[in-house]
Amino acid sequence: MRLALWQTQGFPADIEANLAALEPQLRAAAAAGAQLLLCPELWLGGYNVPQQMAALAEAADGAAAQRIAALCREHGVALCYGYAERDAAGGKPFNSAQVIDAAGRRVAHYRKTHLFGAMEHELFQAGERLEAPFELDGWRIALLICFDVEFPENVRSHALAGAELVLIPTALTPEYRAVPELIVPTRAVENQLFVAYCNHSGVENGLPFLGGSCVAAPDGQRLGAVAGGEALFMVDLDRSARAQWAETFPYLQGRRPQLYGALVEG
Repeated sequence: MRLALWQTQGFPADIEANLAALEPQLRAAAAAGAQLLLCPELWLGGYNVPQQMAALAEAADGAAAQRIAALCREHGVALCYGYAERDAAGGKPFNSAQVIDAAGRRVAHYRKTHLFGAMEHELFQAGERLEAPFELDGWRIALLICFDVEFPENVRSHALAGAELVLIPTALTPEYRAVPELIVPTRAVENQLFVAYCNHSGVENGLPFLGGSCVAAPDGQRLGAVAGGEALFMVDLDRSARAQWAETFPYLQGRRPQLYGALVEG
């Protein structure tokens, strides 16, 4: 699979501008042969827009999703993007991620389960479950969002469910650079899968973002990474690498689950 990551500053509280900016990125990804484009957390309406977040929230099949589906069909590229999801029951929105395939079908959806910091807890309600991996172009793919990847149980759960690739839209600030530099590669090697981590760049309403988007392979090496600034980059994922490195790092085969009960009982 050829995977594209779009690290972007975006347009806070301006869904129209973000959708307009998406079209040339999908076109460029298609021209480069990418099957899937990954965007940051809450990309659709912005991350640091607390006063507008509730108004920016949309249903999973709302107007923006329908326009994105049309763009995916036009360019023949799937898209994973973060957005604020309106709660049908009228509660606080969810911090969600959704995948629309190259035919314009919604094939995966996830609500962030581990909210970070006071602002997220004030604005959002947390998702209550991990979603099973989905299939896209023959790959089994799982979704997490930002802080979720910092809990090893999440990625391990997806690995045990057969995931080969974990997509992670994120909104990470500079003091947490250890996440893309250390934690993301560790999650990849300890679970023998690929981890794609796509961040915002620049400054949004006074909040600086690190950038640092990357893709880590099952040997813990970063296949592709960028520093700060706007960037669209491609990474080729080779499934055969998983089997090769599983012999060197046999963490999944060597597990002894009977010893770990306290991890989930506490």
